[in-house]
Amino acid sequence: MKLGGTKSRLAAVTRELSLHWTETRHSWKDAKSLEFQRRYLENLFAQVDKAITVIEKLDTLLEKVRKDCE
Repeated sequence: MKLGGTKSRLAAVTRELSLHWTETRHSWKDAKSLEFQRRYLENLFAQVDKAITVIEKLDTLLEKVRKDCE
């Protein structure tokens, strides 16, 4: 099982969300938009970064296990 595709897809959809949010911010410029960004998106992006790091480590570990079992 390779997790590289999962990592790439997660990174891609997160970049897409970030781009859409940037576009949205052009028309939604009030305190609620800042609250939404701080409350939800900043945390989401930070958690995605952590998840990508974990996926990379898991992929490395799984590759090692696969090689050890051959």
